[in-house]
Amino acid sequence: MARMRETDYTRLLEFRTDLRRFLHWSEQQARAAGLTPSQHQLLLAIKGHPGPDGPTIGEVAEYLMLRHHSAVGLVDRAEKAGHLVRRQDRDDHRMVHLGLSPQGEALIRRLSEAHVEELRRLRSFRVAGAKDEASG
Repeated sequence: MARMRETDYTRLLEFRTDLRRFLHWSEQQARAAGLTPSQHQLLLAIKGHPGPDGPTIGEVAEYLMLRHHSAVGLVDRAEKAGHLVRRQDRDDHRMVHLGLSPQGEALIRRLSEAHVEELRRLRSFRVAGAKDEASG
């Protein structure tokens, strides 16, 4: 294993600080849109899930690092709020897939556009800062 240098610690601190700032900003954006941060993550897990059928509650639990029963409660509340729908699997009727309602689609689109823009801004800020450090 490589020996840690003082600059490694500084870079780790900067990265963790940037990450925490972004997460705090993200939570504020979710709340401003009328969602909890967990609901925002849920909508993103559904929208970002690969494949046409949508994730199961078990898959959502894995994405959000939740226990199954906690994911069920989160899904129940989001469904009651009109953000998502449950659909039975066409082949195995015991299996349920999650999809976004039109309201959920609009929310995650608006939040995701803002998040991508913020990530671009942070990246350009970080790249500009690195250039300034290299030339200074």
